Amino acid sequence: MPSRLSDAFKAHPVQLHPKHQDFNSLQELPDSYKWTQLDEYPSCESYSSESVPLIDVTDPNAHTLIGHACKTWGVFQVTNHGIPTKLLDDIESVSRCLFSLPQQQKLKAARSPDGVSGYGLARISSFFPKLMWSEGFTIVGSPLEHFRQLWPQEYSKFCDIIEEYEKEMKKLAGRLMWLILGSLGICNEDIKWAGPKGDFSGASAALQLNSYPACPDPDQAMGLAAHTDSTLLTILHQNNTSGLQVLREGTGWVTVEPVQGALVVNIGDLLHILSNGLYPSVLHRAMVNRTRYRLSIAYLYGPPASVQISPLSKLLGPSHPPLYRPVTWNEYLGTKAKHFNKALSCVRLCVPLNGLVDVNDHNRVQVG
Repeated sequence: MPSRLSDAFKAHPVQLHPKHQDFNSLQELPDSYKWTQLDEYPSCESYSSESVPLIDVTDPNAHTLIGHACKTWGVFQVTNHGIPTKLLDDIESVSRCLFSLPQQQKLKAARSPDGVSGYGLARISSFFPKLMWSEGFTIVGSPLEHFRQLWPQEYSKFCDIIEEYEKEMKKLAGRLMWLILGSLGICNEDIKWAGPKGDFSGASAALQLNSYPACPDPDQAMGLAAHTDSTLLTILHQNNTSGLQVLREGTGWVTVEPVQGALVVNIGDLLHILSNGLYPSVLHRAMVNRTRYRLSIAYLYGPPASVQISPLSKLLGPSHPPLYRPVTWNEYLGTKAKHFNKALSCVRLCVPLNGLVDVNDHNRVQVG
């Protein structure tokens, strides 16, 4: 899988900015980080009653609640998910240790321009004229090689935490997949690539660690610009500093407030395709804070690299033709690297027969 994912990006390399900033040394926001127009959509004020659904996955009606959240929000938070609190604390600690290293030390594990793993800017940076107030570290497969560069003496204990976290997240992702698919009336026979045990054992994944340092002028800065994920689903652990926002149709940007012990789950483009647009991928972004440091760890979950994802046949009919052509995750990542938020439109076959624009057409999102 690592080589396959890397192949998707080789034709679209992203250079690490030659003047990649040490954020802690900056007292003012440089012009290269000033976003004069943050977005065309309004922000939902904190007093609004709009809030992302919070769902107990042990609730007997969890699949119904999750289905409704997928259809109306494209994102939800889960509790009683089975991930030990200590493991969440440990992965947060690894992330803090990594991003607190001296800049020159972090650059020893820099991601290559045509690679996937390592330290660097967000891949979407190339679509925007301004830089984002964040730094990231991507892990695909084993982090051993990079962690040896970062912690020559202590890499082993950090690798063990990453391995344990990925193992637990993979189990949770499979569980969430069946809750989501079950809400659509989909069963094991309908998803051949789920495997004979229906545990998605061949699934692919990547881990993305994100750091959003305190910012001297947060109103003019952007932590991570608006985008959808190129996944089936993404499971996000965030520390207790808010910053994640999702776009709610008819409302604007809604902040996903951190809930102690809860994880954020958002629908990605591949599940959007699999559901034939019934469960839209959610446009989201990360804002920054003047005094508080924000950290997030995203588990990016996708199908086996060689599997073609297309609208499920059980969801199709004379009045519900397939809206998207079959595509592998590898191919779609290449499309996303080239076309960004227009990627879904690039694999779309037709518009819905009701004449409405696809609910998740992000062509109108400004990227300049």
